[in-house]
Amino acid sequence: MSDALTAAGLSVIAVDRRHPAHGSTSASTALLQYELDVPLTELIDRLGSTRAVDSYRAALDGVRAIGRICKSLKDDVGFRNRPSLYYASRKRDVNGLREECVERGRAGLPCEVLESNAIRRIVGIRAPLALWSTAGAEVDPWRLTRALIARSTRRDFAVYGRTAVTRIVPDRTGVELRTTRGRIRAKTVIVAAGYEAERFLPERLAKLHSTYAIVTEPVKGFDGWGTRCLVWESARPYLYARTTFDNRIIVGGEDDPFRNPALRDARVPTKAEKLLRKARRLFPRIEMELAYAWGGTFGESKDSLPYIGPHPRGDSRVLYALGYGANGIPFSAVAAEVLTAKILGKPHRYQGTFACDR
Repeated sequence: MSDALTAAGLSVIAVDRRHPAHGSTSASTALLQYELDVPLTELIDRLGSTRAVDSYRAALDGVRAIGRICKSLKDDVGFRNRPSLYYASRKRDVNGLREECVERGRAGLPCEVLESNAIRRIVGIRAPLALWSTAGAEVDPWRLTRALIARSTRRDFAVYGRTAVTRIVPDRTGVELRTTRGRIRAKTVIVAAGYEAERFLPERLAKLHSTYAIVTEPVKGFDGWGTRCLVWESARPYLYARTTFDNRIIVGGEDDPFRNPALRDARVPTKAEKLLRKARRLFPRIEMELAYAWGGTFGESKDSLPYIGPHPRGDSRVLYALGYGANGIPFSAVAAEVLTAKILGKPHRYQGTFACDR
């Protein structure tokens, strides 16, 4: 958001109640995909063809936008284009995946079906069927965020960490933010705080879940995973995996309902063992040793889509950029474009797609 707004010539202050780039940013496993947690076929049934297809196209545009942003930065932030493999965990998922590929093809989205023999040639995974896309990517979210902050600081921008916003108070001349370290006056406020944004919303928009992830020590090679594609499965909750620029493997999943941070963190050792065991079964020819494990919390909306824009029961000068569900990083790029256009009084093709009044 700050990068897009300052590039448009606007004056921006960012505040974070933690250190910038910590929290959920550092915890993100950063698989960049246009595929959403809800299949396109199911999303069409829920929302209608136009909004469902636009949501998928927006996610694809978001992945491409992140790629352009990363290439425009001076520093290497770990961005790599990667194909994506979505495999059927069970035989009964095969027909659904075939229908999904047909629907994506109608929408002009990159997708093809891989039969079991083709899957084994690419990744060595035994699965009855998979969907293959060449439009994925990966990134180091911490380095990306730090690089964007650095670029923004060369413009009309300031960032303050360890500064919690306690209240947002609109008045006749603008909006006042009351924080633990002072007050800020602004014409517009954008709340981009993930699930913690709910304290500033008129109503709850997301259900909270806990998720878990591990990263291995650097591996000697990727035997059976030569493409280093992004991997995820049709089971729910699903397992997902990617490689890193320094030859590690990140594996995530084992989601469960969020209760409180203490309970979530207490489950990390057990969840880590399960994730490592599943990863070894998936790629038996790769020797893996656990390096780190962690848990995080994420919000998921009813339709698994983000909320971008003002809330109909709130002040129109308070905007939200909430990447609920999957693909928070690509949707952050979409939100940056949509909300910058809104503030400048310009149209944007996705301005109504993720509106808070849907």
